[in-house]
Amino acid sequence: MRIAIDGNEANVENRVGVNQYAAELLTALENLQESKKHEWIIFLDKEPLQHLPQPSPNWKYIVGRGGLLGKLTNLWFANPKLDVYFAPTHYLPPISPVPMVMSIMDLGYLRFPNQFTKRDFYQLKYWTNLSLRVAKKVIAISESTRDEIISHYPWTIGKVEVTLLGYNKTRYRYPIQGWRIRRTKEKYGIFWEYVIYVGTLKPSKNVEGLLDAFRQFKNADLSLVIVGKKGWLYESIFEKAHKIGLEDKIIFTDFVSEEEKADLLSGAKCLVSPSFWEGFGMHVLEAMACGCPVVVSKVGSLPEVVGEAGILVDPGDSDSIAKGIEFVVSLPANKYNQLRGAVLKQAEKFSWDKTARETLSILKQAYDSD
Repeated sequence: MRIAIDGNEANVENRVGVNQYAAELLTALENLQESKKHEWIIFLDKEPLQHLPQPSPNWKYIVGRGGLLGKLTNLWFANPKLDVYFAPTHYLPPISPVPMVMSIMDLGYLRFPNQFTKRDFYQLKYWTNLSLRVAKKVIAISESTRDEIISHYPWTIGKVEVTLLGYNKTRYRYPIQGWRIRRTKEKYGIFWEYVIYVGTLKPSKNVEGLLDAFRQFKNADLSLVIVGKKGWLYESIFEKAHKIGLEDKIIFTDFVSEEEKADLLSGAKCLVSPSFWEGFGMHVLEAMACGCPVVVSKVGSLPEVVGEAGILVDPGDSDSIAKGIEFVVSLPANKYNQLRGAVLKQAEKFSWDKTARETLSILKQAYDSD
């Protein structure tokens, strides 16, 4: 097959969410032995960054115009003709000469429209609807996302396939050297035991709910480290931290490198992810792979990811979040180590190699069914 991929989500320096998914998936696809049987054309609107796979006889980058017009041009004027087109995003062109496959992270914008700017909400709502209609196959990154898609768009039931995600097993592992952890902690001024939040600062992540929960630890020798870049509608997070007097207990790192993220996860007492909704939660999987216990919302995909190894809490109840944190940080050493063993075992169930194999299979199905 001659497979084309929209690689723009992957071609980003500071990758989170869909950017990280797209970049890791491209690398895993290129690494597959079976991928050598196919020709891969990766469309970009700027030169490929160093983290993307190197070009080879069967893996090529074409840099051209971006936007919707660029997508249409790439598809209709490709020479030689393409066999299938894959966009690891919600956005497909409205018409195509070849079968198309798309990925859906989640439909949180339909569940919580007030947590998005109007422009982002309407773009997601209407372009995703159009893309679902023209797609031959739809990849959901969790069972909960699949169920959500079919609930809102019942006519997609025959299109939607699930490919759970993976993690970088070289980077996220247990144990990580103590000197690395100490170096990264010192860089960010972390001198107490700490719990960690990882994710973009935006309403759906429920950082304000986490702040309300952490207020109960105000007098404890415990810090809260918040790792993530500013997203949208984030100003109230900083205002709340100041209002409730937690500024001395909270460390905002902003975006950190993948290496530093692994260090900080390895040094934390636990990861807390109180999101109102997650399509998958790669940060939770990465934490478990580092041997970091996880306290997560009992909604969305997170129960799928953590299995029986995670502590589940109600994201709408700050007391529930606080109790989850308290449970982990107060465990005696032997019980804490048992929990660490459980999250490490759970993480072993996931891999990008498996994700890539399943994705390639879906691309073949789209081609064969055309």
